[in-house]
Amino acid sequence: MVKNHPLAHHRPQWKTHIGFLLAAIGSAIGLGNIWRFSYLCYKNGGGAFLIPYLIALFIVGIPLMILEIGLGHKMRGSAPAAFASISKKWEWLGWWQVIFVMFGIVLYYSVVISWCLSFLFFSFKLSWLPDPNSFFFNQFLMASSGPFDIGQLRTPIVFSLLLVWLFNWLIVFSGVTKGLERANKIFMPLLFFLTAIIVFWGLRLPGAAEGLKVYLRPDFSRLWDIKVWMDAFSQIFFTLSLGFGIMIAYASYLPQKSEIVRDSLIISGANCAFSLFAGFGVFSVLGYMAHTTGQPVTEVVTESIGLAFVAFPKAISLLPYFAKFFGVLFFMSLVIAGLSSSVSIIEAFTSGLVDKFHYSRKVVASSLSIFGFLGGIIFATQSGLYWLDIVDHFLTQYGLVVGAIFECILIGWIYKAQRLKEHINHYSSWKLNRWWNVCVKIVIPLSLLVILISSLIEELTAAYGGYPRLSIVLIGRDWLIYTLFFAIIVASHPWKIEPGERNLT
Repeated sequence: MVKNHPLAHHRPQWKTHIGFLLAAIGSAIGLGNIWRFSYLCYKNGGGAFLIPYLIALFIVGIPLMILEIGLGHKMRGSAPAAFASISKKWEWLGWWQVIFVMFGIVLYYSVVISWCLSFLFFSFKLSWLPDPNSFFFNQFLMASSGPFDIGQLRTPIVFSLLLVWLFNWLIVFSGVTKGLERANKIFMPLLFFLTAIIVFWGLRLPGAAEGLKVYLRPDFSRLWDIKVWMDAFSQIFFTLSLGFGIMIAYASYLPQKSEIVRDSLIISGANCAFSLFAGFGVFSVLGYMAHTTGQPVTEVVTESIGLAFVAFPKAISLLPYFAKFFGVLFFMSLVIAGLSSSVSIIEAFTSGLVDKFHYSRKVVASSLSIFGFLGGIIFATQSGLYWLDIVDHFLTQYGLVVGAIFECILIGWIYKAQRLKEHINHYSSWKLNRWWNVCVKIVIPLSLLVILISSLIEELTAAYGGYPRLSIVLIGRDWLIYTLFFAIIVASHPWKIEPGERNLT
């Protein structure tokens, strides 16, 4: 901040470098690393899916990670502050990213964490027996007939959701070093330990080898399917928390001397390595399930959400020993992975409000937690599953992608990628070359544009998920429009300290 400015306030910093890395990795590693990645491998040709996945990592994931960490480090501010420092005309983009992530993604994401927390409790008695599918959809969710059939609140989900938001509030309320850094120093080692137990336990189960064959044996014919590539690029983009405003905010708390390129590679590599490692545990258990039930491995799962809440509970109940303990381990790992990501989303929005209006962090964290809990109530109703599916589809397939395309245009063409590259190379011992400029200016936006156009074509051909088009418009499309509207309103308000007066390097 500008020295001696009457409104200047001290910007927090990470206490340790490992604290930053664990927090950033914790943001990237979430529920999707455990069940969504494995399911995408499962339906997209097993090991063949890893080819477009790794290509996406190197031409989209890592370059965009370097961009966001480099931008946050240079501008010393949240996403709205960073974009406003470049041009006040683009401040809306930073607010749009953090608003639809805060008042969209984290609302339903917290409900999914609450499902995991509920199933953690269910694991002590294997409450889903004898039919996990009926238990999840009919008894636990009590799913209604459609998105407009709201039904009643599901009290068990609401109670678990309250606990999730209490955890979110406590961590963000406590600040960068005492909250985020300390929590992730506990969460990440514990998550890796629990996942390692699940993997090595799973590898010893009968039939595990058959599951691993499906996981690792490539079906190269699937590489000709454009949807496989779309899934791979979308997964990399979403799993690394890119376009959320999170990495920009986290990097703004770094000290001046920071290894931006190296840290970006570590965060991206650790996230993808965790997904690959967790996949061994998931497919080993699926192989055991197929071995026990006499089904082919390729037929034991029908949808991604069913992998976590139907297929895995069924497999856990079939275990010959320590079934309850294994269930506790699995769902505890999901809760921890979810919380490490949800707190990072809240922090990204908190950082923006504190930067612009200089509100108290504790007041902001408390207010956001209350609104977050209340906003998530709709997803805890009997129609919650449908609302979750529609909102998730629109925010991730359109909101995040459009936001990242604009981000690349702003940095690559308006601000000029070369200027940010010079800043990054000044502080990093690992230097960027011209290929990074090409990725930011051409490769990433074109790749995301292909995903966007393909999604739109598919959307116009058939209504997503078979839902009534009215529900898709009112729930999905309008959610994006309303968040954009509020982003423009917030961006129009004056700053306590103008972005141009910030202490930029």
